Amino acid sequence: MERLRAHMNNTAFHHTVFSLPFALMGALLAAGGDPPLGTLGWVVLAIPAARSAALALDNLADLKYDKQQPRLAYRAMVQGRVTKKEALVFIGVCLLVLIFAVLQVHPVCIRLLPFAAVPFLIYPYMKRVTGWVHLFLGIAIGMAPAGGWVAVSGNIELPMLVLFLAVALWIAAFDAMYGAQDEAFDRSQGLHSLAVSFGARGAFQIARAMHVLSILLFIALGAMMHLHWPYFIGVAIAAATLVYQHRIAGPTDFSRVTQVYFMRNGIVSIAIFVFTWISYMV
Repeated sequence: MERLRAHMNNTAFHHTVFSLPFALMGALLAAGGDPPLGTLGWVVLAIPAARSAALALDNLADLKYDKQQPRLAYRAMVQGRVTKKEALVFIGVCLLVLIFAVLQVHPVCIRLLPFAAVPFLIYPYMKRVTGWVHLFLGIAIGMAPAGGWVAVSGNIELPMLVLFLAVALWIAAFDAMYGAQDEAFDRSQGLHSLAVSFGARGAFQIARAMHVLSILLFIALGAMMHLHWPYFIGVAIAAATLVYQHRIAGPTDFSRVTQVYFMRNGIVSIAIFVFTWISYMV
């Protein structure tokens, strides 16, 4: 049990709240409000497996940096509670579970899986290359709703791309805000981020613009899919959450940029998914 807790700590299993609701939303929209329960079950298995493998790989790639970062002293690999070999085995098992789950849904999904996997395989190394690393994380998470959609319909459609882009921008923006507190450390290690490239103030301004565009895309999605009024209540809740996040943190004060601040973003994914579901009931 202790080993399981260590691996859950290493992969921050609770962060699944950022991707799974949107994956289910993609399936819901693709099915016009009535997705097959069996498909939903495989989506529920595939998404946590994919993101667990991705985060374990990220922690493995960044271990030498994380050991020097006091803010990350709690991580299981930093503390030695998960070894590199154990992390590799865990990644392999998660990928096998992912492949098995994907094989149970629409046949096109297994052919598209390599393309969906590329962003989360390269993301851990992009901070060594570009300050726009946050967009690669956004693209990786955006694959969740795209995957949920294709699992049901087998098609790549314009509304799916709008949902993908809205989620990608949302994730990229709050990752840029959260990561801005590490500007000095990243500079010292030769790593990249929007804060390193444009300063913390610039990173927050870019994040604000991405969040505005994300909300506009969610609104456009609702119009394209002819969703009923409850959906737009969910988008309004998401927008209010993002406004609050920007109000309580800024480029000169990171005192409230905590794990609670980070996890509060889960309100966005949960609210939009739940109210999308409700919109099909009215």
